[in-house]
Amino acid sequence: MPEDLQTLKAKMRVCTLCDGLELGPNPIFQLDERARILIVGQAPGRLTHAKNRPFDDPSGDRLRAWLGVDRPTFYGDKRIGIFPMGLCFPGSGSGGDKPPRPECATAWRQPVMRALAHVALTLVLGRYAIAWHRPDLRGLPVTEAVRRSANGENGVFVLPHPSPRNNRWLKKNDWFEADVVPRIRCEVAGLLGP
Repeated sequence: MPEDLQTLKAKMRVCTLCDGLELGPNPIFQLDERARILIVGQAPGRLTHAKNRPFDDPSGDRLRAWLGVDRPTFYGDKRIGIFPMGLCFPGSGSGGDKPPRPECATAWRQPVMRALAHVALTLVLGRYAIAWHRPDLRGLPVTEAVRRSANGENGVFVLPHPSPRNNRWLKKNDWFEADVVPRIRCEVAGLLGP
């Protein structure tokens, strides 16, 4: 019998599957059985690890703007879930953060997704999240993955990372904020109500 979400959350909070993490284990997620919208990123960054709160930075400001929700709604509405591919900061690499640890997705992804029975909209950020949630887009450049999911087929949109580091991408691909973001906002508004 599948585990309920409360049991899974309790186990994830004390998870130590990944040995030798640079800053130690600190699983970060935001999940509730009532989740209708699920945001799937790669793994928490160093700042998220320190704050113990996902997207509490300029990336989060942009993401909330794309969704058309304010901070209290983003963090307080149980219908918005955040479940990265890796729950802990994986450490620093030569070109940024290391990829999410595979042990995490292997242990938690399938059971948690089964327990989230009401998710109608999934927002996917990053190639590891794309590979799991849209395997048909695996290996494509981000621009092409975003373009091919621009209609939200099966309730899944691929997004570029909302980081200020992507300002150049957003400027070059202005169709995303002009055409795709309004679709996402419409979906979010429909799921959260007035």
